[in-house]
Amino acid sequence: MGRNPYLVEPVKTIVPGRKTVSELLEAMADTAFQGRALGEAYRIIKKMIREPRNTIFLGLAGSLSTAGMWRLVKWLVENRYVDVLVSTGANISEDILEAMGYKYYKGSPLVDDEDLLKHKIDRFYDTYASELEYREMESLIKGFIESLRGDTRYSTPEFLYLFGEYLDDHGIDSIISAAYRAGVPVFSPALVDSGYGIAGIAASLEGRSVCLDMMRDFRQIVEIGRRSENISAIYICGGVPKDYVNLVAVAQTIMKLYEEGEDYYKPLKYVVQITTDAPQWGGLSGATLEEAVSWGKAMPGPNKRTVYCDATIALPLIVHGLIDEGIKREEYPDLKWVFEGIM
Repeated sequence: MGRNPYLVEPVKTIVPGRKTVSELLEAMADTAFQGRALGEAYRIIKKMIREPRNTIFLGLAGSLSTAGMWRLVKWLVENRYVDVLVSTGANISEDILEAMGYKYYKGSPLVDDEDLLKHKIDRFYDTYASELEYREMESLIKGFIESLRGDTRYSTPEFLYLFGEYLDDHGIDSIISAAYRAGVPVFSPALVDSGYGIAGIAASLEGRSVCLDMMRDFRQIVEIGRRSENISAIYICGGVPKDYVNLVAVAQTIMKLYEEGEDYYKPLKYVVQITTDAPQWGGLSGATLEEAVSWGKAMPGPNKRTVYCDATIALPLIVHGLIDEGIKREEYPDLKWVFEGIM
């Protein structure tokens, strides 16, 4: 009898002992279930980082900044492990609260929320924030909007680049100020669904307003994809940021059809997704990367992996694995052209 084609690569038991985080992740890649998924995702991210002429998008959703994760994202940005950040408005505003010197506090989901309201405490599952301190963060954004002069029509990366400069000038070291220093464009297609929207309303009550041009926004992110030889992505939690990046790949097909009348695909070469959603409900956050192949969003083959895991578990392990191994990007794209109209 010939060799059984299903019994090829054995599972390897993790041997207890002293290990670095990167060594543990590598060992997990040879186990099973979501431990294997996380280890394999880590390996793909390392390949993604080492790939030359590769533009890396990071899609960021969920309530991560309130959960103590924002400095991990900031580290990925300022060390250019990612080239483009696509985020919910919450994750790039709620980090500012802590960067201003305020705190989030350990709480409980088993609490009287009516009593929290009386004490002006906002709850994020098992985490608390002072509503009054949250308003101070929104007031800071309002002050920035009021400082804008001349043309106040921007794409979100242009608006957030100027805000990053404003924060940097005021000594507030957040994700956005780090992106400003690193020249990393930050897109937020649902920016007003956060403290930015409340700050914008507050500024408009005093006669100052800003217009975010979302078609200009989309043209800019699609152009980044067009100018890139390869595109790859890391998705944390899914949501709007995930599909905004996915559509960068789809738009390449449409543009080529319009310009040259031929079929063309430029899918994500490497892609990792960390989510707690499931595919059978039909939502994008749980949609598999295999499904994305059918749209031309992701490349067929082994360089994609979904990890069904809480991002507050997976993200710290991945970041500290990279720190352990000292992996550096040898080259990354210069995307400062995105800001040419406002510099």
